[in-house]
Amino acid sequence: MGRAWKFGDDIDTDVIIQGKYLVINDPEELAKHVFENIRPEFAKDVKPGDFVVAGENFGCGSSREHAPLALKATGIKAVIAKSFARIFFRNAINIGLMVLECNTDGIDDGDELEVDLDKSVVINKTKDEEYQISPIPEFLRQIMDKGGLIPFCKELYREVRRC
Repeated sequence: MGRAWKFGDDIDTDVIIQGKYLVINDPEELAKHVFENIRPEFAKDVKPGDFVVAGENFGCGSSREHAPLALKATGIKAVIAKSFARIFFRNAINIGLMVLECNTDGIDDGDELEVDLDKSVVINKTKDEEYQISPIPEFLRQIMDKGGLIPFCKELYREVRRC
């Protein structure tokens, strides 16, 4: 269970992590600057297992991988949004950041949430409500479960070599 950090629509990658930090390659260092201009308390107050919750078109803007890397390094469990910019969605999957699409209208900032991927629901413990998650293709779920595309491919390669 984790806290919902609620954001609106069209949260772009420059809002997630400002361009001036793109010279930093250490995800832990990037995490210290996530949402710096719109929620300065986020980086210091977010806890492992918390959730970023947003509206439409989360992750729009540039295609840089720094944004999902920085978010993952904060320890959040997932980003839950009504929709994602396609390149952000794929970058998040590739680095093993869970991204879930569902109607987030009923979720407020500070609500306590759980995710049940087997039932494809987000559970709002604060309001005793459930929200249906858009289906996640099995191969994408496997990539996220393995921690990203590179760990997934390494394991797949090991399995093929055993045959």
